[in-house]
Amino acid sequence: ESLHSCLGLLGISAGSLLLSVHFYSSPRAAPLIPSTALGVLLLILSALLAYAGIRRSPRSASLLLSLCLTISAFWCGYGVTFILAGQGVLGDAGDLCDAVVPGLATFTLALLLLAVVGLLCREPVLALISGATSLASAHDVATRHSHTLGSSAVACNYLIVCSVGGYFALGRILYFLTKGKMALPGTDLAKKKGPEQTQAASGSTNPFAATGLILNMLSAGVFGCRLLGITNKLFMGQVPWLWAAGIYQIGICILSYRAMDVLMATSFGFTSILKFAGGYCLLYPVWQPEEPSFPTLFLVVFSILFAVLALFLSLRSPLDGLYLLVYVASCLSLACHPRGFFARGPQGVAVAVFVASALVALIHLYNVKAGAKIPPGRRKGAVKALLTRSSFLKLREGPDLHAPYLGYSKYADAEALAFACSVLASSALTASGDPQAPLATVVIPWVVVAGGILKLLGGSVAFARGKTLESSAFILYAVMWIIWGLARYGGLYGTTRSFHSAVGIAAFMLFNGFIVFCTLFLSITWFFYSLTFMLVALSFFLDAIHALPTGYDMAATLSFGLVSFYCFLSALSSGIFEGPCLPMGGPIVQLGGVGGGTSKCLHLPARKASSVRRIADILRSGGTCGIPTDTVYVLVAACNRPDAVEKAHRSKRQAQDRPMSLWISSLKQLEPAKHLFTPLLWDFMEAAWPSPISLVVPRGEWVDFLGMNDSAKYVGTPQSVAIRIPDCSVTTHLIDLVGPIVVTSANPTGEADTTHHNQVYAKLGDKVDAVLCDGPSPENIASTVVDCTKIDSGSIGFFRVGLVPKSQVLQILERVQKK
Repeated sequence: ESLHSCLGLLGISAGSLLLSVHFYSSPRAAPLIPSTALGVLLLILSALLAYAGIRRSPRSASLLLSLCLTISAFWCGYGVTFILAGQGVLGDAGDLCDAVVPGLATFTLALLLLAVVGLLCREPVLALISGATSLASAHDVATRHSHTLGSSAVACNYLIVCSVGGYFALGRILYFLTKGKMALPGTDLAKKKGPEQTQAASGSTNPFAATGLILNMLSAGVFGCRLLGITNKLFMGQVPWLWAAGIYQIGICILSYRAMDVLMATSFGFTSILKFAGGYCLLYPVWQPEEPSFPTLFLVVFSILFAVLALFLSLRSPLDGLYLLVYVASCLSLACHPRGFFARGPQGVAVAVFVASALVALIHLYNVKAGAKIPPGRRKGAVKALLTRSSFLKLREGPDLHAPYLGYSKYADAEALAFACSVLASSALTASGDPQAPLATVVIPWVVVAGGILKLLGGSVAFARGKTLESSAFILYAVMWIIWGLARYGGLYGTTRSFHSAVGIAAFMLFNGFIVFCTLFLSITWFFYSLTFMLVALSFFLDAIHALPTGYDMAATLSFGLVSFYCFLSALSSGIFEGPCLPMGGPIVQLGGVGGGTSKCLHLPARKASSVRRIADILRSGGTCGIPTDTVYVLVAACNRPDAVEKAHRSKRQAQDRPMSLWISSLKQLEPAKHLFTPLLWDFMEAAWPSPISLVVPRGEWVDFLGMNDSAKYVGTPQSVAIRIPDCSVTTHLIDLVGPIVVTSANPTGEADTTHHNQVYAKLGDKVDAVLCDGPSPENIASTVVDCTKIDSGSIGFFRVGLVPKSQVLQILERVQKK
């Protein structure tokens, strides 16, 4: 954390130094740093700042996170503008002024908001850096409108940022390297930590939301400046700001899923589409003289999606839900004006978006650090109080709110965004454009960005959550939308229908046919979702061979869009409400053994202490669980619960020649029966454990000291018992909570060892009550089983040579014998 903070501050200092040198030398005929070189350096530093901001842990979120990401987006757009100016793309000084002023004006206000919140939350260093950078941007705007003001003031402000940021970063590095023994004055943050800071660290559920709102300000500022007369025209010089905002907002969307904020992540995905579409519209006149036109149906559908999302978001935060209504007005204004972003109506709504984004960003920034929230009672609004009285609708809350389908995941579910993108992509295909000018209608951003890039994001998150089939479908459809959108609507398709296009589409249809078949075992809704996409793919195929019936493509895309819209509503409602308000339906064909697509088996992350305690409760109650170890996954039951041991024996079809073993957490559990072991055997156990070595020892009265009772008949043989202390902190902690456990491999007898938590469920299904998930096993080899029944005669045998080789076991025995 400390090093990443230093990295961010040093990056801000380095970029400020570059800009200071540039503005000090700008009155010269030849600046010290050429514009192209300055732009490239700013892009490198923006990537560095983005890394520093992302690496900040959401659990200890601070204003530095928002500052790094905000300045990173600022310098990304600014750097590309410098590169365009250096390459002569921006002709005169007027073009350069129109290109940079919208971004500078936006970040002047955004950084001022950061400075104000920094002062209110007692972050003077960050407030000073933000305020000086904001002042530098304001002077930069003034200088470009009136050259008499000079650029020295801009350089002076950047020099202040460089000095403060560099001093504070060096102080933190010194503090880190000396382990707190030395610290420059004002850089010792340890003294400032108190109860209020600890309380503030958990103040906001999504620390990245403020940066996403600032990016909304940036895109709205480009069009709002034109309406207010701050800039003279809309042209390609402003595209870097729009596309930088779009790219960063996709990143904020991903980070919001990491912060388990599904609704804000979905809203940021929606707004990123508008940013890419705006950039496309400003870039289009470069190769065509006329302005592009907008498909009306698409924008009406987009406004409906925004309205639905605003409704669901208002259940959690009425302020954020009300904010999204501004985007509903934005989409409707675009639908009412064929000129789109070039019309004054949408530009007026852009001004409203700018103001609303600034106000909501200020509230989110303050809520990141402050103990008292704005507005008060944020999660206890009137809507939530109303729903608590309803017997039909009940809000979902608790630790399992974002539990994945199988195992653990660092991301919340992104299916709502993926389904919404299907709605947008299908509605965009209904636009009727000029075949001679396919680029004239704004379809490419809707199809490629919405149907392709964001759907790839949804597929990746679905895969991380254990939904393999769903992720495969999303990724396949995303590739199809990208290829078809670029080829058909990007002017690459041509007037002649190609045989190669038909073959490629047929291959996609073949893959989708396999997905349609698999969805029979998943749910009814997913079956219709994949089946209607097959109808869309068929329309692509018929269009490629020039045999498309009139109206078929419209019917196919509308059918797919309606099914996708239902899936979007179902995904949102299942994430907000308890119970199937809009059910996806069960599988058409029921699979036996693994639940038919629905898991009754708990999957709990091993990295949480609460999960281990929950597994312990299940074991004490007579359940069986799959747990990770220092080797492979195993199936366990409490040895004092004969019913659970019998269940484990029966569920995995235990073979008689492979008896179950006994595990303990330390030799202290055998201490009362130490006199029943020979000194050599006891010393050998003490030297060999904890490790992946199982020792088969003679059966005796010591078994009764572990409270096995009737479970003893399932463990070992009448002559011997295999016992082990695993070298795994999670497993030993679980045994400390439960007591000695009976262990067997987490797979039916005769099958390969289980090396991932998902394989436990795949092999045993709902025969196991819970799985403690820790991802892939550290080793793919089971333990070494050593025969110690004749150890007093000086010899040992090996039933199985596993992770620990024979030579190492023999060396341990030799050391014990010498002792």
